[in-house]
Amino acid sequence: MGKKFLRFEFLLLFAVFIIATCGLIYELVAGTLASYLLGDSVKQFSFIIGVYLFSMGIGSFFSKFFHKNLLNTFVEIEILVGLIGGLSSVLLFMLFESVAYFQFILYLLVFVTGFLVGLEIPLLMNILKDKVEFKDLVSNVFTFDYIGALLASILFPLILVPKLGIMGTSLFFGMINVSIAIALCFLLNKELKRSYFLKAKAIFSFVVLLTVFLFSDSILSYSEGKLYGENIIYTNSTPYQRIVLTHNKSDYRLYLNNNLQFSSADEYRYHEALVHPAMSIAKSVKHVLVLGGGDGLAVREILKYKQVEKVTLVDLDEGMTKLFKTNKVLTDFNKGSLNNPKVTVINTDAYIWAKTCTEKFDVAIIDFPDPSNYSLGKLYSLNFYQTLKNILQPDAAVVIQTTSPYFAPKSFWCINKTVMQVFPQVDAYHAYVPSFGEWGYTIAINGFGSTFNQVNRKADKLKFYNYQFDRFNYFTTDMISNEIEINRLDNQILVRYFDEEWGKL
Repeated sequence: MGKKFLRFEFLLLFAVFIIATCGLIYELVAGTLASYLLGDSVKQFSFIIGVYLFSMGIGSFFSKFFHKNLLNTFVEIEILVGLIGGLSSVLLFMLFESVAYFQFILYLLVFVTGFLVGLEIPLLMNILKDKVEFKDLVSNVFTFDYIGALLASILFPLILVPKLGIMGTSLFFGMINVSIAIALCFLLNKELKRSYFLKAKAIFSFVVLLTVFLFSDSILSYSEGKLYGENIIYTNSTPYQRIVLTHNKSDYRLYLNNNLQFSSADEYRYHEALVHPAMSIAKSVKHVLVLGGGDGLAVREILKYKQVEKVTLVDLDEGMTKLFKTNKVLTDFNKGSLNNPKVTVINTDAYIWAKTCTEKFDVAIIDFPDPSNYSLGKLYSLNFYQTLKNILQPDAAVVIQTTSPYFAPKSFWCINKTVMQVFPQVDAYHAYVPSFGEWGYTIAINGFGSTFNQVNRKADKLKFYNYQFDRFNYFTTDMISNEIEINRLDNQILVRYFDEEWGKL
């Protein structure tokens, strides 16, 4: 009898572990999808986690109204969590372009999942309250619950998203949830009432999830085709982002997490304006640093100068740089720059790398993604620019992409003002890129006396930048913002500016 009960207790505790793991996976999927589809990643993740925890509390409250057939109810919750959570990503992808109340559906799914997960711990404790000493029961239940949450938080970014993708991850864990329900139906057959009915529901739910999982690539292609409205020719999920390459007539477009990274029709405008002002005024360009820019397009422009001896590119995402080293379409765009023997590619966090770097650079080209969250915001902080200055030659030139001065003037001038606290000579300029509108840059000189109009060298065959800096340096009144703060690590004001300004669009 004792061994039988231990098996009974272990099975239920293991079910709690699975529900905790899967429940958090579903919310991580929802948060990732929300930031991917809606932008505003900081707010979306914060709201989703808040709604999830709140709904768990509501579920725990309502568990006191369940008095009969608790074990059956527990198994049914396992089935429902697997079915609803597993299909949630499919529903969100399919409905994003179709319904006006998408956010309502998003938070409803989060609430329902959290409510069901919140029910399970109190139900389990009621099932076992007369069979296990209270202190042992509480300790065991919460131990399994929290270990499950830890496992989910580790597996999701490191293994699941890179291997299965967002949709595949939720469906896979939905099947795990339902598999546990099926196992409970068979192993606890005598303890359950009308177990045959539960078995039928569990098996049916598993078949539904498995079928959708097998066709998930087709579903994702269909939903992304509706989302982008273009022919998708390449997709890949890395631990850091979703990469989508589309083709429409003669135009190729790269999207990272649903945000346009470049259009082949006009990317030369952006990259020529980014690279050539700094390269033309620097005293030397022998050793150039590129932070971000894993597409190799900035490196392509740098290599137009024969004086360049070495380029070091630091980009977090190995999946991104590998794609632009190997994909024939993309290597045509960057002229095979990342495979050039002068170029060294380092895949790591630029913030950490800069603190330990012992080399000195003549030019730094900073092409980070926009500061849409705190992990990116730190790369635009006063602390980071101080670190950057330490790895530059005394007469180095620096340029930073600084978002749009028209759509986000507070964000633009916040970065500029922050850079001014570190470098002795700082200026700003902008260029019109049809795919993005007016786009801005901050340029700085690390100590030598010069003007930004001085030209020490030129590259051949530029299509846009004409080495007349002052023609890019004029800002109209609607691109000016004066009441701004410096972006520090302890305030991350830039992320708030960015959310506020781009959120309106």
